[in-house]
Amino acid sequence: MIPPDIIVRIAEIDDKKFAHTITDEMAASAAARGTGIAKRSPDYIMAKIDEGKAVIAHTASGEWVGFCYIETWGHGEYVANSGLIVSPAYRKSGVAKAIKKRIFDLSRERYPKAKIFGLTTGLAVMKINSELGYEPVTYSELTQDEAFWAGCKSCVNYEILMGKERKNCMCTAMLYDPADHYEPEETTQFFEENKSGFERLLRFKQWKLLKPLLKPFKEKNIFQP
Repeated sequence: MIPPDIIVRIAEIDDKKFAHTITDEMAASAAARGTGIAKRSPDYIMAKIDEGKAVIAHTASGEWVGFCYIETWGHGEYVANSGLIVSPAYRKSGVAKAIKKRIFDLSRERYPKAKIFGLTTGLAVMKINSELGYEPVTYSELTQDEAFWAGCKSCVNYEILMGKERKNCMCTAMLYDPADHYEPEETTQFFEENKSGFERLLRFKQWKLLKPLLKPFKEKNIFQP
């Protein structure tokens, strides 16, 4: 349960005043994690609000709390719930889960036949996705729309992605297919039973995929005192 004074709803025109706050927090969060998300401008965020494709969380007094938006790819065949961000003061309060649930429901309402997917480097988001019915998948099962992959250029791990020919990267791919899916109870159970394995996988990716990039620095002894 989220704190009682927090409201999660579809974003409205007046919420465009938070656009700069949202993009600044996205950039700060990506830098702190050492991983990237597609960089978005305040204008892009405002456009999503205008289109009715965004969910926002705020306090009863009007303080911004969190945000997420919908992107469509492959002529509406695929939908991504992107840019999930929560204000640091409200993290680990259930807000991220509430936002993900609302944006997922909005995606199902607007694009009932679309496959909904996401990329994440975090175990917490994997858990939330599993509770919604997402399954871990290979990158080949995601949209091949070039516009989507172009959005990864602003990620610090883009070199890894392209080096692996878009078949693997630091992120774990997850997908909900309305035409062929398990029930949320089943995907949740699968995640809980394999959580330690997923955690090891994320650590292994960090070691395996970053190792080639660290080698040149090691050879130059830049880490030596």
